[in-house]
Amino acid sequence: MRTRSGPRAGVTAVLAAALALGATGCVPVDEPDQPPSPTAGGNPAQLLGQLTVAGAGSMKGYSRNRFPHWRDTGKNCDVRDNVLKRDGEDIKLSGCNVVGGRWESAYDGRALTDPSDVDIDHMVPLANAWRSGADEWDDAKRGDFANDLDRPQLIAVSATSNRAKGDQDPSQWKPANRSYWCQYAADWVRVKHHWGLTVTSAEKAALTDMLEDCTWASNP
Repeated sequence: MRTRSGPRAGVTAVLAAALALGATGCVPVDEPDQPPSPTAGGNPAQLLGQLTVAGAGSMKGYSRNRFPHWRDTGKNCDVRDNVLKRDGEDIKLSGCNVVGGRWESAYDGRALTDPSDVDIDHMVPLANAWRSGADEWDDAKRGDFANDLDRPQLIAVSATSNRAKGDQDPSQWKPANRSYWCQYAADWVRVKHHWGLTVTSAEKAALTDMLEDCTWASNP
């Protein structure tokens, strides 16, 4: 299975760093462990086949404010801090806030050491979700989607790659790091499947191509 190593393996280092700094008064809720395997809940190609194909919806009424984020997860920390801690190594904390560490951006392979150079990307962009069915949700559900730590919806990547991606789907943009394509396509499908979002025909074709040569460590 083509997978990324390193960025999501820093949980132990995070805890050690927190203890070393004597962080107090911060109690993050539901700190995520390692993200689920790409085959959790079903083979990605099979899940893709279960998605509804539909044209992209209207952007009328869209605003990022309709997807409230980042949620507080403790004293002066939020979901962004949680993802930075989960995806990084050698994390340095000031209270709950991540002030240093090392991140490997899966999208372009860049190594980052300054948190300000790291963006937390929504795997399925908020605007894409809006066009795929989230326009019919209430803001509370959209907030759940925007802060979802249980699916592979949030990932720490380089700011440059995140901004190049924008709100594009895999038919319009793919990571420069081709070795990450299997993981990227599997994660995209898993998020859309869980949240009941649609795909366009071009999006489905691109995902099918990306998954075609992928092999997984285990199959359902």
